Amino acid sequence: MNEKLANPAPLGLMGFGMTTVLLNLHNAGFYPLDTMILAMGLTYGGIAQIIAGVMEFRKGNTFGTTAFCSFGLFWLSLVALHAKVLSDSFISIELFSKASMAAYFFMWGLFTAVMFVGTLKANRALQFVFFSLAVLFFLLTARDLTGSGLIGTIAGYEGLVCGLSAVYLALAEVLNETHGRTILPIGKVSS
Repeated sequence: MNEKLANPAPLGLMGFGMTTVLLNLHNAGFYPLDTMILAMGLTYGGIAQIIAGVMEFRKGNTFGTTAFCSFGLFWLSLVALHAKVLSDSFISIELFSKASMAAYFFMWGLFTAVMFVGTLKANRALQFVFFSLAVLFFLLTARDLTGSGLIGTIAGYEGLVCGLSAVYLALAEVLNETHGRTILPIGKVSS
């Protein structure tokens, strides 16, 4: 029996993209960090990406498994960090420092930069998502190291571009597969 499996990448990309857009609207200064962002980070950014990663495992896709599970866990850890700070618990001090957050974002930037190398045989849209995400993580690192609001705002706008590029790729994969032809181009790379 030959079983056709669905492509889990659009689910993971959409979870990543939509959550990234919402968080970076905050980073760009449009609204404060609130429970809407944390809820999206927990569910669609976190849990949905982990589900997509497990589905990629079933398909034998090491890159997809590593990327979606890792970034799903990134969102869960980010939510955990901020949920403590935003809660009404008896602890009223900030539970992380700017330096520790800079280290956190730097490590995610390093991971993403290496994963970008893994996209070089993939389509251009996926390459753009990973490249722009690495840039975003390094901008967030610089923001937290310097305390610069301007760098934070720039990171917010760059994060919007990154998130929207993931949403575009997710929608392109769904529409292109559904219609059996290119509806939204993704810049296929020839072998």
